[in-house]
Amino acid sequence: MCRVLKLPKSTYYQAAHKMPSAYQIENEEITKRIREIHKASKGRYGAPKIHYLLRKEGFQVSIKRVQRLMKQAGVRSIIVKKYRPSSFQGHIEERENRLEQDFQTTSINEKWVADITYIHTHKDGWCYLASVLDLHSKKIVGYNFARQMTVELVTQALDNAIQNQDPNEGVILHTDLGTQYTSEAFQKQLKQHGFIQSFSRKGCPYDNACMESFHATLKKEEVYRNRYLDFETAKVALFTYIESWYNRKRIHGAINYLTPDEVETLCRAA
Repeated sequence: MCRVLKLPKSTYYQAAHKMPSAYQIENEEITKRIREIHKASKGRYGAPKIHYLLRKEGFQVSIKRVQRLMKQAGVRSIIVKKYRPSSFQGHIEERENRLEQDFQTTSINEKWVADITYIHTHKDGWCYLASVLDLHSKKIVGYNFARQMTVELVTQALDNAIQNQDPNEGVILHTDLGTQYTSEAFQKQLKQHGFIQSFSRKGCPYDNACMESFHATLKKEEVYRNRYLDFETAKVALFTYIESWYNRKRIHGAINYLTPDEVETLCRAA
């Protein structure tokens, strides 16, 4: 072949045994770590979080390079399903909005938000998760999962949050105008612990955007990826996601790529 192509044998062997460059070797090493980080997050992390963790480990790599290597390796995060609020035509009494979309905080147990979301199971149909989130740490400080959407669903979630956090009086708790949150029992519970109640405006989910965001993340990263046989199966899965992953391991760009537990620990040590 060399005679036909009129090439020196040395040129042929050099081309056939060309060693990969240092850049190519580094790309292979980075791609390996990308796959490992992506797998450890169960496919939940995209380029920004993977890039942050790579930099934390000492890799001198740009976000564009991470995006390119992920694309070449066929690695991608779970696609976000955009939240589309549904309209409600019934009459709802407006109540005071003390939060006014001011989600800024200086420490934990200052502003909490709460809401209910639906989880479907094969045998038991629709079940309901009530969550309470601390706006400072992004931590789910309390939650309750039940087969029915009752007042007890939300009062128990708040009880769990109070037991876990032991907050001082004056915490602002913001919710929507759902009947569970406007009930006499829930308002009595808030007054008993010195909470200040705040409500979203009718038809404005952005007033409770942080809570909506958590439930959207929960659906994207856990619920939409699984089919739950019954209530108990879903209950275990939600416990594992919230306690083992979201609060303890999942880093958040909004809190400097710390976990909610890390933020709370720093606040309590200050």
